Amino acid sequence: MRYAVVSDVHSNIDSLDTVFAMLRDDDALLCLGDIVGYGPNPNECVEKIRARATATVLGNHDVAAIDNFGLAYFNPAAREAMKWTQSVLSAENLAWLDSLGYEFRMPDFLLVHGAPVNYFEYILDKPAAARAFAATDAPIIFIGHTHIAEVYTLRPDGSIEHAHLQQGGEVQLEEGSRYLINVGSVGQPRDLNPRASFGLYDSTARTVTITRFDYPIARVQEKIASAHLPDALARRLLVGR
Repeated sequence: MRYAVVSDVHSNIDSLDTVFAMLRDDDALLCLGDIVGYGPNPNECVEKIRARATATVLGNHDVAAIDNFGLAYFNPAAREAMKWTQSVLSAENLAWLDSLGYEFRMPDFLLVHGAPVNYFEYILDKPAAARAFAATDAPIIFIGHTHIAEVYTLRPDGSIEHAHLQQGGEVQLEEGSRYLINVGSVGQPRDLNPRASFGLYDSTARTVTITRFDYPIARVQEKIASAHLPDALARRLLVGR
């Protein structure tokens, strides 16, 4: 079975369509949340995920769109974009977001937006990764939230290894080790690589491949400007931060 794992689409339909064009018809789609926020096409992104995804969990921007949860902690550009998003989201798409849960578990993996249990915690270092591993027994934990593609590996001796996946790459899953894999962001990368990112989990080959890809950034920037969203949200797409 192959699973495409996407996160932090952030209303960027041009990038999401590029992901879909790379998938096989029999690939299952897993979404780690933050479908909306920041970008100019929230309804289109929700509708595509709704139609294609096998499982989807809530991100913090999705929750903010539903009931303003956490909005006070957003930076001004994110807050302005969220208010705009709320004004254009259809009632049907909002209701679908409101129906989602915070986690999805299969025997071999767990889907959460940021971290197990503390769903919107940012995992940015080994101590945070250790807390995540301790909070679940899932062999593989797929996360997003930080918009940084990387992997933490918990070895049988209790040590934790870390690797950035700024340029993509393949993770070979070894028996006895556990993995915390951040698939990066489809809609707004922040690891100094403006190329968008998603994961492919092959449960037979026991691999997770992080793919970095180009998409029409200039087109998204034009749409951000047309929607009168903050210019900073357009500029950051070119630098990946």
